[in-house]
Amino acid sequence: MRVLRTVGRLSAAGMLALVTGCGGSAASAPQQDRPDEVPPAPAPQSSATATSGIPSVGVLVDGDRHWCTASVVASPKGNVVATAAHCADAGSAGSMEFAPGYSGAVKGATPYGTWKVRAVQADERWSGNGDDSFDYAFLTLEPDARGRSVQSVVGAAQPDWGSAPRRRVTVFGYPDEDHNPENRPIACTTDTRPDPDLESDVRIDCAGFWTGTSGSPWLADYRGPDHLGHLIGVLSGGDTDVASTAVLFDARARRLYERAARA
Repeated sequence: MRVLRTVGRLSAAGMLALVTGCGGSAASAPQQDRPDEVPPAPAPQSSATATSGIPSVGVLVDGDRHWCTASVVASPKGNVVATAAHCADAGSAGSMEFAPGYSGAVKGATPYGTWKVRAVQADERWSGNGDDSFDYAFLTLEPDARGRSVQSVVGAAQPDWGSAPRRRVTVFGYPDEDHNPENRPIACTTDTRPDPDLESDVRIDCAGFWTGTSGSPWLADYRGPDHLGHLIGVLSGGDTDVASTAVLFDARARRLYERAARA
């Protein structure tokens, strides 16, 4: 299983990146772009930096515990999030919740509230055999206490079921508290390339993606919180905090997503 995200301590430069540039999350849903107002693409990076995050990306929580990153993917009912399959294994639909825009001191803050997970859709080749080529999952969420779908509150990225392996992506994630005691999100814009070890995967090299960032969305065509671009996969593996991999979403992933959208 290529999901190792627990390597040595963060370097001084990496820690500086995590604790500088942090800002609060605005508790309102992103607005839609006008075609003539799309900002330029972010510049590529070699190391992730702290960020105020985006509303549609958050963490999976169970009480005070959080363990993975997840993000809202556009769906007809507005109630589907994507994460890594090994993240969904760590909790049950009965008690697991999604907290978008999560940020704050050790126990974190949930500026938009939380949404209870109703159902988990993972490929049987992952759940039965641990096949890394299927390390992604789609979770169906209940409406919140006010009857709202998560997408109506925080927005969503459009899925891409046939991405090329070489794309420029922006990846958002939440390292665990050992490397990120303030629970701030990080982000990195960089270029993907085919993973030499697994045909289904693509790889990035960007420092700072420690334990906790599994499930992080890989957003192609990202231009800012109001132009999320296209979700091509989620972070599922990597041997160090620098090298990270994701399974490219394809027709098999789409079938799981459609099951989640109907659940």
